[in-house]
Amino acid sequence: MKIKITENGPYIVTGNIPIKEMIITPVGKHYEFREGRKLPQSEEYALCRCGKSKNAPFCDGNHEKSFFRGDETALKEKYIKRIEDAVEGDEITLLDDGRCCFARFCHTEEGDIWSVTESDGIENHKEMAIKAAKECPAGRLVMIDKEGNILEETSEPEIIIMQDPQKNSSSAIFVKGPIQIEGADGTLYEVRNRVALCRCGKSKNKPFCDATHAMIEFNDGHL
Repeated sequence: MKIKITENGPYIVTGNIPIKEMIITPVGKHYEFREGRKLPQSEEYALCRCGKSKNAPFCDGNHEKSFFRGDETALKEKYIKRIEDAVEGDEITLLDDGRCCFARFCHTEEGDIWSVTESDGIENHKEMAIKAAKECPAGRLVMIDKEGNILEETSEPEIIIMQDPQKNSSSAIFVKGPIQIEGADGTLYEVRNRVALCRCGKSKNKPFCDATHAMIEFNDGHL
């Protein structure tokens, strides 16, 4: 299973990875996924990353007509070296590398993930914090215990095309499970359980999403 980034072109997905559309939906003070439209399944498919396809999320060749530049600018360092912050609770520690796709699964009914991590001794706060970390599509947030063990199970590989009607935007590509991502120059990114790839074409941290889609209200035509 692999995602190959092509130079100024689409993501080529191989290995029969399931793909589906999901809707980011507010429920109380937190967010959940709701099922979106059904997408065709294939052993191999090409996903748009320029934001111009009329057949989103799939590539239709418009990257060539629009002279898309998809230069990869993201650091290829491993997550552990990119950590910008660590929030300590009594029993758990939240690691944060700052890569946000603005999906807002870090919100809980009792406050954001940072506050409920700090107050993990209060009933249900620890469980809420661990759940919120595991649901972060960007992989920005990772919860560990005091022995350094990651509090997360490895997910089954799948591609999730996210839509965010609350913010009037089509959101990122959620790559879930241990799927290898290969850069256009052949170098490999660290395999992680969760990452979010840009599909509006405007991220300044390509190939990863930096939430620009929300600022520009990117619409893939299926919002």
